[in-house]
Amino acid sequence: MINQPHIPSPTVDQEAVLTHLHAARRRLTPTAVWTAVADIPVLLAEIGRLAQLLSRARWDFADLLAAAQATLAADQDGEPDPLTYLRDAVTEHRAWIPPDDGEIAE
Repeated sequence: MINQPHIPSPTVDQEAVLTHLHAARRRLTPTAVWTAVADIPVLLAEIGRLAQLLSRARWDFADLLAAAQATLAADQDGEPDPLTYLRDAVTEHRAWIPPDDGEIAE
């Protein structure tokens, strides 16, 4: 597999969660059920983390799209340096820094 540091890695072991769920469905013992139920907070934390990453990606896209539209409008208006809007947006863009192990991205 190619190392792609700009792509966030999942923080949940999906195979383990599925194993816990299937075990609880097969054997309705208190231990199997509570093991599966214990995965819920982990899954909720992952959903929250992914929602934050999606929100960040959508804001970044909206900012860059607005800069591109401003650049095109400035070009049509005959401004001397229409790329200024795009340059500023790219300069202000923060690179995604992956969180430390166990840390949820803010």
